[in-house]
Amino acid sequence: MSKAIPEPITKLIQSLSRLPGIGPKTASRLAYFMLRAPDDVVENLVAALQSVKANTMFCSTCWNITSSNPCPICADEERDQRTLAVVEEPMDLLAIERTGIYRGLYHVLHGSISPVNGIGPDNLKIRELVARVTQHSIVEVIIATNPGLEGDATAMYIQRELRLAPVKVTRLARGLPSGGDIEYVDTVTLSRALQGRNELK
Repeated sequence: MSKAIPEPITKLIQSLSRLPGIGPKTASRLAYFMLRAPDDVVENLVAALQSVKANTMFCSTCWNITSSNPCPICADEERDQRTLAVVEEPMDLLAIERTGIYRGLYHVLHGSISPVNGIGPDNLKIRELVARVTQHSIVEVIIATNPGLEGDATAMYIQRELRLAPVKVTRLARGLPSGGDIEYVDTVTLSRALQGRNELK
């Protein structure tokens, strides 16, 4: 980085650049915005970052991010306790919730199998999923991983791991674009994918 930029700003730009979806130009714009912003704006941002780290945790049941354990979804006795949607990330859970048609429970894997990136089954919450399915009265597991190579590999692995469990394993219908991310799919398409899910055999 140019020597014309003071070191504290350089460090801030580098830190912001590490965030997903933030390139060097956007990081620079954000850094200079914070520099010019009133003190209370920056102080509120710092406080919010500290609060989210201090006051959130993983739900010990579904592994979603929550401020209480169990999370509000797992604690809701009116939800269908026999159906479990398996998603890659918390943002996927939020996308499905926005459809308003799914009333079951969730299990968040926190990623997908990706040998290229060094992510195997042991790096995900698959072992916890299998234990949950075998220990509770789950009737259907909906695999809602992203359509694409990694999502498909993860779905196939989960299907294999659950083959001896007395549970129906389904996958979202292919109304979803291949290679896309569930969190970006519109609610109509996602609703149709949920309603048209297929049993994996």
